[in-house]
Amino acid sequence: MPEPPSIDPELRTVLGAMRAGVLLIEAPGTILWANATYFEATGRSPVMLGQDYHRFEEPEGTWSPAVREAVDRALRDGRSSAFSAVRARYRSASGGVYFDIDVQALPPAARERPARALVLLRDATDRVAEAQRASLFYESFRSSTNPMQLTDARGVMIDVNPAFEKIYGYSREECIGRRPNLVRSRHTPSELYDRMWADLADPKKGYWAGEIFNRDRHGRERPVLLSITAVRSRDGAVTNYLGVAVDQSEQRSWELRAAHADKLASLGQLAAGVAHEINTPLANVMLVTESLRRRSQDPWVLARLGTLTDQVEVAARIVRGLLDFARREEPHVAEVDLRAVGHEAAEFLRGKQSADVEVREEYPAEPLVVRGDHGQLMQVLTNLLNNAYDAMSGRGTIRIAMQQRGDRIDVEVVDSGPGIPAEVLPHIFEPFFTTKPEGEGTGLGLAICHGIVQAHHGSIVARNVPGAGAGFLLSFPEATARPTRPIAGPGPAGPAPGPGRNVLPRSDPGGRPPAPRSPPEPSVEDGP
Repeated sequence: MPEPPSIDPELRTVLGAMRAGVLLIEAPGTILWANATYFEATGRSPVMLGQDYHRFEEPEGTWSPAVREAVDRALRDGRSSAFSAVRARYRSASGGVYFDIDVQALPPAARERPARALVLLRDATDRVAEAQRASLFYESFRSSTNPMQLTDARGVMIDVNPAFEKIYGYSREECIGRRPNLVRSRHTPSELYDRMWADLADPKKGYWAGEIFNRDRHGRERPVLLSITAVRSRDGAVTNYLGVAVDQSEQRSWELRAAHADKLASLGQLAAGVAHEINTPLANVMLVTESLRRRSQDPWVLARLGTLTDQVEVAARIVRGLLDFARREEPHVAEVDLRAVGHEAAEFLRGKQSADVEVREEYPAEPLVVRGDHGQLMQVLTNLLNNAYDAMSGRGTIRIAMQQRGDRIDVEVVDSGPGIPAEVLPHIFEPFFTTKPEGEGTGLGLAICHGIVQAHHGSIVARNVPGAGAGFLLSFPEATARPTRPIAGPGPAGPAPGPGRNVLPRSDPGGRPPAPRSPPEPSVEDGP
């Protein structure tokens, strides 16, 4: 390495022994000398000695335009500069090599000597890597789909991630500075929290995990699988607590629906057995009644026999509803234009409606084709229209509208009646739920409709329509979007939606499915 002119040998020895890279530069820009650490750290070659750094037209690195300008200022004006975490250009490693750079102007030793400056490079690679890891961990914290919270040693929240905000409904600003009991549920006993803190305080364990209930800002109870870890410093003192939750709400909902499906399947088998057993005595009662009617001309007796016949017919309709709920008939699957089904159902309703009830049909010009059973789809729309008619007490408007939405076909039935009472919203599709007077409904109609819609890979939602009354929105896949499962007949195996699923109760007409392409027989209707 060439010796720099006019440099004190002792100073040269000191600079050469430094663990930092050192450059000595003389105005107007000549690199006079560099220690071995500089070349080792940067990967540059000693051939740069004696060259003018202005020739290093490098867009980045330790001789970037900003560094060259800083050296110019030091030689020209005697001003020093500093740069943090500059990436090396001629040396590579996993994640890169970084330096902190100080440009120091040296005081002139003699008037005749040109101005000089020192450039010092200190390796900052470890610090940059640690900062990158910290940034990665924080971005992981923010990007996690599980709610996460970080508290200080006193248990006060200092940060929450967006998933926490989404699940619990509190903003980050609302959470910081408060304790996690912000989301504590009254259903979680205090003894559980006592055990939690005992485990967290135990240096041999330092964590707690278990399933608890939390509460969001709207008061909804959320089952979560919660894990809390005590974060400790090198001397073992607790500095923070990190809580990670897994929202179990959807899983719990599926478990409840699966259990509900099992119950409905058992209920359907029981209903079928009971219905068949009841049919025989009902038939015998009807035979005896008809026999007595032929033998008597007494008006009082005939009136009583008529009442008896009416009650037997009510019981028969209930039995038919039980059988419809329990049976799983083989569907006749074909491509069906829902516009034709809707028009047939509307025409059937017009045959029984009051003159003060108007039925409006709104269909697009293009066919709305689905794959399904024409008779079962007809039964669904007929029951919904009958419910709408009954809800208006003989006066009002019923609208049945259809539209294509992507690869789905939406059907909506809206009436101008009083709407759906809020207290019965969670129970609309539950079997045997009805708001009709005793003897006028079985509570099976909408449960059957729900089963038919699900069997056709569709969905059905009941709601109150602003400015109108009750509305039922159905959605089916169009015929080109073939389902992966075959269509099954309606029956008790399909679970009815439970509370909290945006399903509002209405009424539940039952009845036998009409024969394909013909008006259905009037069905038992369970409206409010």
